Amino acid sequence: MTHTQNGTQTKTDFIMSPTVDVCFCGLMENPIVRKGFCAAIMRISPDMIGETELLPTHIRRENVHDKLGILDVLVKLKDGTRINMEMQVRYFEFWDERALFYLSKMFSGQLEYGDTYEQLQKCIHVSILDFIRFQEDEKCYRTIHFRDDENCEIYNDKMELQILELKKLPKEVRTGEDIVGWMRFLNGKTREEFERMAGTSEYLGEAYEALQRLSADERKRLEYEERDKALKDYNTQMNSARRQGQKIGENAGIQLVCNILNMHTQGKSVEEIVLACDTSAEKVQMILQNVEFVKG
Repeated sequence: MTHTQNGTQTKTDFIMSPTVDVCFCGLMENPIVRKGFCAAIMRISPDMIGETELLPTHIRRENVHDKLGILDVLVKLKDGTRINMEMQVRYFEFWDERALFYLSKMFSGQLEYGDTYEQLQKCIHVSILDFIRFQEDEKCYRTIHFRDDENCEIYNDKMELQILELKKLPKEVRTGEDIVGWMRFLNGKTREEFERMAGTSEYLGEAYEALQRLSADERKRLEYEERDKALKDYNTQMNSARRQGQKIGENAGIQLVCNILNMHTQGKSVEEIVLACDTSAEKVQMILQNVEFVKG
């Protein structure tokens, strides 16, 4: 690869990261890539997918700063199944609720005035997360349905959630896990990684070619870099705000301790300290006990 004298990356080296949503959306505009990824989502052969159609979505951003880290792709399969895919690069406190909200909107949005319920087709919401949602296990992908609480039988399979956690990818891809292969591709960082994965299937090969075309497109590259910068700026601002919040919290805690100790040395009762400091008796007693322990 070619580098400049100061070691910076040249245009020929540049390759987009699919975890930046504008890149992911660009890849899904390719019908072959879309077909391969949808087949992996459905756990079926790509030959069974047939034609796919990109549908307009209602949460497209107006500029790079809108809905940071969230940009969706809505696909309709030949059999009527709809798949909504979202790339999420940062922790989102109410992601579960959001996913349920848009799955519900996608499902109900199929019907127009006068339509019947029998026209409703299966809807799948796919959350591709670049953070860990489920801390308790090492599963990198899971499928969630409505089930009976007692016998765990599926109540209805027409609404489905799939959650792909890129941070939990295993080192090796086992046979039959095409979805893990796609997750590994989406999580790729270098040309070498993409080239290696491109040789594992014709659909990943097409995805790599599409990624190279996107990366070489000057207009797409400018949009990508602007979006990537907006995400980095946002993350930096959030981290800074978090650190400031922690510092303020620490200072407030220190001030509370000082106030409690001052009132205690003045002979004030626990009840009086609680009222004056607007805190709980348990917290006052804990602080006083710790101070006595230190003295002892």
